[in-house]
Amino acid sequence: FAGYISQVLRNYTDHACDGEYVSLRCPHRTTISIQSSFYGRIVPSHQMCPSRYPHSYATLIKEDVACSVGTSLQKMLDECQDRRSCQFLVNSRLFGADPCPGTGKYLIVWYKCRPNEYKSKVACEDDKLRLSCKKSMVIAIYSAVFGRTQGGSLECPYQTLGMPMIECQSATALQLMIKHCHGKRSCSIYASTYEFGDPCYPGIRKHLNVIYTC
Repeated sequence: FAGYISQVLRNYTDHACDGEYVSLRCPHRTTISIQSSFYGRIVPSHQMCPSRYPHSYATLIKEDVACSVGTSLQKMLDECQDRRSCQFLVNSRLFGADPCPGTGKYLIVWYKCRPNEYKSKVACEDDKLRLSCKKSMVIAIYSAVFGRTQGGSLECPYQTLGMPMIECQSATALQLMIKHCHGKRSCSIYASTYEFGDPCYPGIRKHLNVIYTC
């Protein structure tokens, strides 16, 4: 159980140079959840993915180290999101127009492994959040957010008129929820600044959103 949970909570990173295969894989009963992606080059080739061109040719072309495409995240979502594993060959044709012809590029992907069956619960500020599992099963926390997200929460209407719509989140919410509920059959905690601190401007109404599985 502990090994499974450490794999689920972990942030994975994978990378591949042009002409190499990128391969993402998640453990049993979980699927890929893409967090972020980059395709291009922002470090010189002697640091990452050396040029495949002959040295004489490489010296004629000035390497672009401020090169990136805006389609890499969407491409990774199309190829890998919600699958147990995915693999494909990395090259510039995958991502549309080549932003820097003659410069060797690379793909970096950040992802997590999300449980296939998970539940989501929301508590508005100062309300109590209760989590529970059936007999002989225990709670495994996947993510926790305390604060305010851009879209707000439909369950907790944005009541403070005149306040700016900004995103503010506690950096310790996940660790606190794991400490409080992880491995237990049931638990409860108040969605309060006493428990989580206040990551927002004073007066901004917050909520706690927890995703978990049993």
